[in-house]
Amino acid sequence: MSFRGCLLGGIVILLFCTTTGRGARSAGRPSTAFQGAEASTATPDLIPTPPAAQASSHFNVEEATNAYLESMPAQAKARSDAYFQGGYWLMLWDFLAGAIVAILLLHLRWSAGMRNLAERVTRLKPVHTFVYWCEYLVVTSLLTFPLAVYEGFTRERKYGLATQTFGPWMNDQFKMLLVNFVLGGIICVLLFGVVRRWPRTWWIYGAMVTMIFLIFVALIAPVYLVPIFNKVSVLNNPKITQPILSLARANGIPARDVYEIDASRQTTRMSANVSGFGNTMRITLNDNLLRRGSPEEIQSVMGHEMGHYVLNHVYKSILFFLPMVVLVFAFLYGSLNWSLRRWGAKWQIHSIGDTAILPLAVLMGSLLGFVLTPVFNTFVRTQEHEADMYGLNASRQPDGFAQAAIHLGEYRKMNPGPVEEWIFFDHPSGRNRIYAAMRWKAENLKLFQPAVNEESSKATH
Repeated sequence: MSFRGCLLGGIVILLFCTTTGRGARSAGRPSTAFQGAEASTATPDLIPTPPAAQASSHFNVEEATNAYLESMPAQAKARSDAYFQGGYWLMLWDFLAGAIVAILLLHLRWSAGMRNLAERVTRLKPVHTFVYWCEYLVVTSLLTFPLAVYEGFTRERKYGLATQTFGPWMNDQFKMLLVNFVLGGIICVLLFGVVRRWPRTWWIYGAMVTMIFLIFVALIAPVYLVPIFNKVSVLNNPKITQPILSLARANGIPARDVYEIDASRQTTRMSANVSGFGNTMRITLNDNLLRRGSPEEIQSVMGHEMGHYVLNHVYKSILFFLPMVVLVFAFLYGSLNWSLRRWGAKWQIHSIGDTAILPLAVLMGSLLGFVLTPVFNTFVRTQEHEADMYGLNASRQPDGFAQAAIHLGEYRKMNPGPVEEWIFFDHPSGRNRIYAAMRWKAENLKLFQPAVNEESSKATH
């Protein structure tokens, strides 16, 4: 869901969009297989139902779960585990890289120099703030560029998840840079305006402004932001759209069309979502899912995404993240004041309303976000589990859902330990999702009665 993604990716946009490429998906050439990966390491496109997972009078949840897990090639599982576990370290390296850049900008007084340059451009405070933001974004993007290339391009190709070459990837990074210039500049101007207008209570109003801005971005993203990076078109395949739209109508979702996004230009990952609000609400599937997934898998995935909509996860996320954003700003209020009293003169930062303080705000906000990672992940993982269960009940496709979990296992560790899952997973693990699907199937064998009756009849004769 794009709103939740916006919240997690940027509780405060000016704190978390300091690099242009790390979260971007970039344009490239389509691929029908993993580039840079041997064919034997890839999960099959179509995953049949294992014999142990087929409906029968002696159906066993644990055996069915294990049968699905065993359908994933051992090399593919090892590759996925290595990729996902490497991501744990990248969380740390990202945080440390951002902290080092912030400290450099402050200690070497580069931030103060950028502020001085911006002030020479204009005396208008909003324009001065925007100019500083542009300087800041360019400098931090350049300083973190090597890590961004490794994380967003080299590593993705190494694990067979990227389909783009370096040129198209850089093209998307430039697009992301332009988007960050605009969106980051807007929120930066607004927040510094709030600080100057309410010097003692800015953290309260700043939290409110940030939430409103994030909701606005989530509202416009499906229509205005996504098409910057991908082609979005109406899907005109009745065999696919009719079951999805029927499922939508049955669950009270006002959708008239199903959209397709050409994600294969960038990645081999399969995904779908129900995003936006009101007139911008869209049901979207990426072309990898359409090409590689079975009809049952597609229906189960869409049932999950519709669950987010019907269960009002967007609004529940707002209620959850609003106090989180207030907490971030309250922490900033205390930590920035304390830091300025101690080092403000050395860094040549005059007050909290001074734009040169931005690297310090980024550092403190990133620190708190890093510490709260398990809290954010647990909240989102809980919602994902709720959507899983809703999707199973809506689509009645437990095997399709298990197949989807196997495909997602190409880049998500399938069987983590409980503490590992609590800290690092923002979705239930693949094993837990398959187990939930097989448990649902066991409790609803009557839906597969013909298969059960047939086996019982054979046993009788």
